[in-house]
Amino acid sequence: MSLFELSAFLISIAAICGWINQRWLGLPTTIGLMAITSVCSLVMLGLGWMGFEVALAAIQGIAQIDFEKALMEGMLCFLLFAGALHMNLEDLFSEAKIITWMATLGVVVSTLLVGTLTKGLVSLFGIELPWIYCFLFGALISPTDPIAVIGLLKKMGAPQSLKTKIVGESLFNDGVGVVVFLALFEALSPDYAMGVKEVLSLFIMEAGGGIVLGLLLGYAGYRILKQVNHYSIEVLITLALVMGGYAVAMKLHISGPLAMVVIGLMIGNIGRVMAMSETTREHLDTFWELIDEILKAVLFVLLGLELMILELKPVYLGIGLTAIPLVLACRLTCVWLPVAFLKKWGETFHPRVVSILTWGGLRGGISVALALTLPTGPERSLILVATYAVVIFSILVQGLSIGRLLDSSGEQGVPSM
Repeated sequence: MSLFELSAFLISIAAICGWINQRWLGLPTTIGLMAITSVCSLVMLGLGWMGFEVALAAIQGIAQIDFEKALMEGMLCFLLFAGALHMNLEDLFSEAKIITWMATLGVVVSTLLVGTLTKGLVSLFGIELPWIYCFLFGALISPTDPIAVIGLLKKMGAPQSLKTKIVGESLFNDGVGVVVFLALFEALSPDYAMGVKEVLSLFIMEAGGGIVLGLLLGYAGYRILKQVNHYSIEVLITLALVMGGYAVAMKLHISGPLAMVVIGLMIGNIGRVMAMSETTREHLDTFWELIDEILKAVLFVLLGLELMILELKPVYLGIGLTAIPLVLACRLTCVWLPVAFLKKWGETFHPRVVSILTWGGLRGGISVALALTLPTGPERSLILVATYAVVIFSILVQGLSIGRLLDSSGEQGVPSM
C-alpha cells in the first residue's frame, strides 16, 4: 500500500466513523472514533478466527501499517505544537511547581512503581517477564498523553487552572517519558554498559538538547515573523519551524517532542502578541486547529484499527485487565506525593485535586507507539496487550467519566484549583 493509498484509506475511515459518531452516538470525536474502530477491529478479529478471507485480508493490511513511525516521525510534531500553541505561559508558570514535579520525578517514580508491581503481577499469572521489560512497560505507560486529553478538557469547559495542570504535565512528561524509555531500551542491547552517569548524560542530552533547540528555533521564528506581515507566509513559517525543527531534532538525537512544545509556547505567546496582526492570528488558529483535529481523528482511528494486530491470548488479556488498576494506583501515588509535599510548603489545592488529576491522566497513542518499538517476541506481545488495555480504559472510561467527576466536585466553571 502506497503512502497516498494509506492516507486516503485512513482519512476515509475517519470521515465515515466521524459521521456515524456525530449522527448517532454524539460522543467526543476522538472517543467516538476510537470506540467505533475498536468494535470494528474486534469484529474483524472474530471473523478472521472463523476463516473469512475478507477479514484476514483486512488484518494483514493493518499489520503493514507502521504505527510507531506514523506517530513518532509524522503526526506527533504537529500535534504537540498545536497543543502548546494555545497554552498561556502565565498560567503555566503559576502551576510550574506541580507540573515540574509530576513531569520529571513523577514519571521516574511511576516507572519504578509500575515496573516493580508488573513483575509481581506477571508472576501471579505464571509468566516470567525479565525485569527490564517490566520497567520498559512502566516507562511507556507512565506519561500522560496531551493528544488524548486536550480536546476533552476543551469540550468539558474545565476551569483554566485544572486545564493548565493536566495539559502542562502532559506536554512535558511526554518528552521526559520517551527519554526514560530510551535509556531503559539501551539495556536490551547485548553490549549494554550504561550506568547512572550514562543515563543522566543521555537525559541531559535528549531533554536539555530538545529544550535548547526549541528556544533557539522559537526565537528565530519570532524574529522572522516580526519582519513579515502576510498571513499565508507566516503560517508557512510556523509549518517550517515544526517540520524542520523536528527533523533537526531527530538528526541530532535530541528530544523532538520537547522542542515542539517549547516552539509552540514561544510562538503562541511571544510570536502571537508581538509579531502577528489580528488577521494572521485568526488564520494561524484556524490552520492549526484543522491540522490538530484531522490528525487526532486519524490517530484515534489508527489506535482502534491496531487492535487487529494484537495477540489476544487469555493470559495476556488477564494481565492487561489487572494492569488497569495497577497503573491507576501508581498514578494516584505519584499525584499524591507532590501535592502532599507542596502543601507543606504553603501551596493550596482543591480538596479533590488528587482524585481529579489521577482520573484525568489519560494514556494514548504515544504509549502504544513505544510498545511497538520493542523487539518482536512474547514479551512485546504481552506488553502491547497490557498497554492497549490501559489505553482503551483510559480513553473510553476515564475520558467519558472525567466530566462527571468534575461536576461532582464542583470544578466545572470554578476559576481556580
